[in-house]
Amino acid sequence: MPDPKFRSFRVDAVVLRHSEYGEADRLLTLYTRQLGKTRAIAKGARKIASRKAGHIEPFTHVKLQLSKGRDMFILTQADTVDAYLPLRDDLILTSHASYVVELLDRFSYEDETENPALFRLLTETLARLASITDASSPLSATWLVIRYYEMRLLDHLGFRPQLFECANCGREIKPEDQFFSFSAGGVICPRCGQGLPNLHSISVDTLRYLRHFQRSSFADASRARPDPDVQWEAETLMQGYFTYLLERELHTPGFLKKIRE
Repeated sequence: MPDPKFRSFRVDAVVLRHSEYGEADRLLTLYTRQLGKTRAIAKGARKIASRKAGHIEPFTHVKLQLSKGRDMFILTQADTVDAYLPLRDDLILTSHASYVVELLDRFSYEDETENPALFRLLTETLARLASITDASSPLSATWLVIRYYEMRLLDHLGFRPQLFECANCGREIKPEDQFFSFSAGGVICPRCGQGLPNLHSISVDTLRYLRHFQRSSFADASRARPDPDVQWEAETLMQGYFTYLLERELHTPGFLKKIRE
């Protein structure tokens, strides 16, 4: 955490998004290791001769020198740690990277406490996406990277889904098709599912993979080989859960669907 006694300090950050600000500036939304989510103004970044512009594109991991302005931080220096260049050369990878940062952006708020583990998850996920050589293959590695990111993100945010015991009665889940409740935050056994509203089916195989991602390292999780039906079911279920938690739909899943079609 930067010392509040100093007007200028350095942070490790990933640029989540930026927008135009004033005549020639950019307003950056950042996720930092030291401050969590914050914003900063990059003065003159839209000018052709700006030295900062190339360092503050979305998905870029940067080291920034920030100074305290009247209302928000002012960016005074930027150095790229990793630009994750492959993410900008492939539309599918770009879309998945956009989904990763949109999820974090929607779930995080400014002035929260630092969360180094969440920052590490973000940079590791972007690096994993950037290392994928064929994002359009039938068993795309992007599916594994994104599902693992989602499960770990839920852990860090305090929304870890209950996958091993019934979220209603607490009984151990048996190896059979179950239900999933967004409101209860987990799996509902068939016995409880007969009388509860707004449940979603979850197959044995899909539950098995979600459990695997929840309790495994990425190296272990990446060995998973789900069939297309399981991929679709897991993705649909996770999208529904995030929509419930956020109380609104995300933008990038719809764009990804159009690309695939």
